[in-house]
Amino acid sequence: MGKLATFFEGFWPFVARIILRNRVWWIAGLVLLTAFFVSQWKHVKFSNEETSVLPTDHPEIIKYTQFTDVFGAEDNAILIAVEGRDLFTANSFNAWNRLSKQLEAAPEIVSVVSLENIEEIVRTGNQLEAQAFNPREALSDENAKSKLYHLFERLPFYENLIYDPNSRAIRTIAFMDPDVVNTKVRSEFILNEFKSLVENFERVSGADAKISGMPYIKTRNAETLKKEMILFVIGALLVTALIFFFFFRSYRATFISMVVVLIGVSWSFGIIGLLGFEITILTALIPPLIIVIGIPNCIFLINKYQQEVKKHGNQARSLIRVISKVGNATLMTNLTTASGFATFIILSSSLLREFGIVASINIIGIFILRSEEHSL
Repeated sequence: MGKLATFFEGFWPFVARIILRNRVWWIAGLVLLTAFFVSQWKHVKFSNEETSVLPTDHPEIIKYTQFTDVFGAEDNAILIAVEGRDLFTANSFNAWNRLSKQLEAAPEIVSVVSLENIEEIVRTGNQLEAQAFNPREALSDENAKSKLYHLFERLPFYENLIYDPNSRAIRTIAFMDPDVVNTKVRSEFILNEFKSLVENFERVSGADAKISGMPYIKTRNAETLKKEMILFVIGALLVTALIFFFFFRSYRATFISMVVVLIGVSWSFGIIGLLGFEITILTALIPPLIIVIGIPNCIFLINKYQQEVKKHGNQARSLIRVISKVGNATLMTNLTTASGFATFIILSSSLLREFGIVASINIIGIFILRSEEHSL
């Protein structure tokens, strides 16, 4: 321990002098490294899947996989529902059927179950035949009502599938192509074409359509994640900037520290892209995490620097002394924090493992950035 302490006593002043003497090269290196990480942003993608925290070999995941192997997975169904009375006019009834046809024509949809294409069994003489429930458009409001009442009262086979017997809600079920359910194509379809079709139906009919189903929920969750990640980053920057300014009353110090954490945030996205990871509900927390970890250490280092400057007024000597005095403490603090997040790496869950890798790398990265900032 004595030898290690002696080593670090000389190590930090040496590092400070190297940085001070070659500050132009260090700044150039930081710019190039930041530019490299920014170039990796093009590989950053938001996850299109609902990633489980449980590992693939967990007993519950194994049971679920066995179940879906036997019975299949219905995670590609989108449900649209309206109240039955909203379709009591010929205009809204026909608009509902047109919506089903438009969805069925979309290449992302493989099949649709709706009023427009269901069949009923009718007796013709001594034979039973399947006939289309809705062979033509409703010609009048009374015609639309009679079709719906016929569905409610004479076709119990479609109960809880096409209609709800209690609320009299009418449903359309659109099944997406399983090959695109967990891809970017799903999000583009839901947010653009599907949303436009439903809004057009609501505008024509005056009905309030309710939408559910895993493809729709996944897309909405992904969009919410994007918006909230930006909100968290902006919020973390504003709060920490205000706290920093209240401590030092210095626009310059606040601006420099904000630049440092913004570079750290850009590195975090670059590392995610470089490693080929996707932004999930956990990795989306890393940018604000870097901000709230980086700013307190900036406060600590700048406070020590100002104390040293007041003693003798020599900025270069103050920088060397600050790094010499607090280098070990800040290094161990950040190593401890990074090690805590790095424990996730040993877990079987890919979601937690990716979070641990990116978080631990970025915590060490923000430590290096802070050290260079106060030396430069």
